[in-house]
Amino acid sequence: MYPLSSKFEQQAARNLPSLRVYGCNRAIASNNGFMRILISNDDGIYAPGVRVLANTLHGAGHAVTVVCPDRERSATGHALTMHKPLRAEPAVEGFFAPGLTAWAVTGTPSDSVKLGLDAIVDGRPDLVVSGINRGPNLGSDVLYSGTVSAAMEGALEGIASIAVSLASHKSLDFQPAADFIARLVAGLEPEPLEAPFLLNVNVPPLPTGELVGVRVCRLGMRRYRDLFERRVDPRGGAYYWLAGEVIEEEAAPDSDVAAIRAGCIALTPLHANLTYEPALAVLRGRNWEKFLASTLG
Repeated sequence: MYPLSSKFEQQAARNLPSLRVYGCNRAIASNNGFMRILISNDDGIYAPGVRVLANTLHGAGHAVTVVCPDRERSATGHALTMHKPLRAEPAVEGFFAPGLTAWAVTGTPSDSVKLGLDAIVDGRPDLVVSGINRGPNLGSDVLYSGTVSAAMEGALEGIASIAVSLASHKSLDFQPAADFIARLVAGLEPEPLEAPFLLNVNVPPLPTGELVGVRVCRLGMRRYRDLFERRVDPRGGAYYWLAGEVIEEEAAPDSDVAAIRAGCIALTPLHANLTYEPALAVLRGRNWEKFLASTLG
């Protein structure tokens, strides 16, 4: 196992034993108090991942409000709806646990969090959690991910935020990931995350007892081959369907990609500042006045 380099990792690793909190265990709430949590996602309000996550955190005693897109909005990045109104409708009764408030929004993941914070949730939540996404959000995936963007919206508002993904498109067992998040949230109550960064969590598709450990990681790199399948509609017009596939993954020992390959939960802190710091000195050292003069002729 990769060495646990921090007290946080060691504590998280000790929290791996299974904890089925939904409907049967309120120890987290009684021992550590509760949090007001806004939950969103990009797979849509009726995705199984968000249901398991919301029910688990609600069952742990937290005050949970779910505000999600009304349908799948994967890979929308940080898109916002600017040219038409947003509508929010209550989720179908019975999908989530009794007593849990849930809304379906006709917009993107970022729309959902913005609307939740500014118009739906009473007061300021303590935490924004996005997920559980079906499929990994590793490396460069985070630039496209609606799951990560929803959490980033919370971070931009100065609220501690978590994005969580199950690193498989085939597995539907979201409970180990939800149980880990419940433990993580309990640990954050006495020692909260400091804004403005978010915590990107990827969980291997393994039973809780088979998870190897927890690593705090940097982003790796995933490269895709973009495949556009050309089709023709009934009126003879051409259209294209994007179907990319991963062709290369950078798996440095301290990367999130390597952690998932090793069967570990990957925790990666992210923030919105995309400035490439090493280039600042290089660019500032150039004579831009001379460059501008030559450009203008």
